[in-house]
Amino acid sequence: MNPLNPSAADWLENHTFDELSVGQSARLLRTLTLQDIQAFAAVSGDTNPTHLDPQYSADTRLHGVVAHGMWGGALISALLGTQFPGPGTIYLEQQLTFLHPVHVGDTLEVLLTVASKDEAKKRVELDCGATNQNGVRVLQGVARVLAPTQKLRLRRPDLPRLQLSDPEARLRELLARGAGLEPARCAVVHPCDSGSLQGAVDAARAGLIIPVLIGPEQRLRRVAAEAGLDLSPYQIVAAAHSHEAAEIAADMAVRGEVEMLMKGSLHTDELIAAVLQRKELRTGRRMSHVFRFDVPLYSKPLLITDAALNIRPSLSEKVDIVQNAIDFARIMGVEQPRVAILSAVETVNPNIPSTIEAAALCKMADRGQIKVGVLDGPLAFDNAISAQAAAIKHIESPVSGQADILMVPDLESGNMLAKQLEYLAGATGSGIVLGARVPIALTSRADGANARVASALLALLVANHARRPLPREAWGR
Repeated sequence: MNPLNPSAADWLENHTFDELSVGQSARLLRTLTLQDIQAFAAVSGDTNPTHLDPQYSADTRLHGVVAHGMWGGALISALLGTQFPGPGTIYLEQQLTFLHPVHVGDTLEVLLTVASKDEAKKRVELDCGATNQNGVRVLQGVARVLAPTQKLRLRRPDLPRLQLSDPEARLRELLARGAGLEPARCAVVHPCDSGSLQGAVDAARAGLIIPVLIGPEQRLRRVAAEAGLDLSPYQIVAAAHSHEAAEIAADMAVRGEVEMLMKGSLHTDELIAAVLQRKELRTGRRMSHVFRFDVPLYSKPLLITDAALNIRPSLSEKVDIVQNAIDFARIMGVEQPRVAILSAVETVNPNIPSTIEAAALCKMADRGQIKVGVLDGPLAFDNAISAQAAAIKHIESPVSGQADILMVPDLESGNMLAKQLEYLAGATGSGIVLGARVPIALTSRADGANARVASALLALLVANHARRPLPREAWGR
């Protein structure tokens, strides 16, 4: 929802008692998903295996997982409270008969029809029913409500997305972006622990990369044997230690033998130093890191920069950092990324340098020094993420509640924010270094194989863009 340009869908408008007539009706359509069942179970506490255990429910007379009966009742409540009669309605009584089970994938049409009106008490009785996509009636009943007497038109509440913790499903959704792309030759640098080696092998199996494993060969084979991995399909380039592995990988990128690099179990600064030492891999941009997070309670993927590479970037360096992130968001399909420039407060304060730099970055964007993105700042974290928090503080912003990118003041604050999202908010993350001639899939050494596979996908998308880039005028300098 854009607080500056609300659409009709952003509003709730009721039907007053006087506007209702006998025989008048309203409909709601909803398709049941497994996530709906899980969310209803989590909120209600009803963890009956009939609704949650596919193996158990397959042997019942319902023949598989079905919705809770009151999920259908909740749809009736939603229609009553938001549309018909709508805001101001007071629910008095509900009678329901459950006629047929509702399975995952069923689409219900919920129908409410005014059956009678009590003028003296402003009460309305409505016939309730729900029919599935096959025309089978799954529930019926009667609702009695106090209808509103005053006309109301209210802004629809800005609620967080309810997303259950299913990292495997989130990973599959992300990897689908790489469908149909040719895998990229990738130098996997010093993958000498099980997580990094497993991540490289899994990325190869997913069709994302053609790995070139660079590191001490005997050590690689020992790690593979312990992890049950078969390295026979993959090229191994021997390197005595991590520093040499980074040098070899950078040289391969210079010669065009690989399209991307992938960090293994070495320190980040070893790998980045090897890239920086080769002018052939440099561009006109400052190299920077971007985290991509799927956050359960945020409505879309969130990019954070720079939380891994630039410790205390200057204003001119921040221009490159934010432009790198904008261009990457464009590759990820966001046509005009919204960028929140974070600080501790949302007003310019001479005693907080990050607020001054945030304001300068926004003005630079206005003057075309930063291209394509919509910038706003300084913004505190709550104002960037929540349109409601911004409204309470009377902040009118095209970014609040809709941010695609969070630009942090420095590495310390960004690193803490990223780890908090992962460990406290259940976010799943991946990371990439931009600004060099080749993308670098870069994660923490503590990250598991899935984060490395996801990072490989990000790097593949950037490499694929380099194969056939958009017109130059669409991108930053």
